[in-house]
Amino acid sequence: MQGKMFPESNARDLSKEKRLTQIIYALQAASFLVGVTYIIGVVINYVKWPDVAGTWLEPHFRWQISTFWYSILWGIVGGLTLFLFVGYVILTANTIWIVYRIAVGWIALSENRPVS
Repeated sequence: MQGKMFPESNARDLSKEKRLTQIIYALQAASFLVGVTYIIGVVINYVKWPDVAGTWLEPHFRWQISTFWYSILWGIVGGLTLFLFVGYVILTANTIWIVYRIAVGWIALSENRPVS
């Protein structure tokens, strides 16, 4: 994805959209303290997706959305298997993975490049 060109990005100012993407990463990070912010972030992703379509910010939205859905999936699997020791391992790995995804995405955003 890093080599893909986004010609529409050069045609308009994306500062508001970039700020919104930062806010969504912040909402994802804040969800460790206030879980509902995770849902708010993904709702914003879906509502504002048309605003970033075809720009270098679109991969960030896909990244954030896939982070949400895969973490929910693994959170459910981990929760259902808590009575087995493996549930704790799954939930721990899921938490580490979420932190990784937020950090990698936010770093790429701060460098004004698509996440890959």
